[in-house]
Amino acid sequence: MSLENDSSQVQSLAEASGFPRYPVAPGYRVNVRSGPGTNYSVVDVLPLGATVGIRCQCSGTTVSGPYGTSDIWDCIGNGQFVADAYVKTGSDGYVATHCA
Repeated sequence: MSLENDSSQVQSLAEASGFPRYPVAPGYRVNVRSGPGTNYSVVDVLPLGATVGIRCQCSGTTVSGPYGTSDIWDCIGNGQFVADAYVKTGSDGYVATHCA
């Protein structure tokens, strides 16, 4: 399956999830990883203009992005994480429950 097809599936999953939705930074194609850190494998890439539903959040690798530097990672699906520094949540802290 191509990354392009996977991206549409991730976006559809998040849209159907009912979790609060947030936009990804404009102009960025954001890596979706298998865990909360840059040491985890890239399992997908979000397309430009994507929004994500955040199920829960946890700490991981510190990442610098357009919305600051943070160690918060957003779980957008089962085993799918994006760095919060690339998601416009309107907060420098947690906006969802901590992942179990």
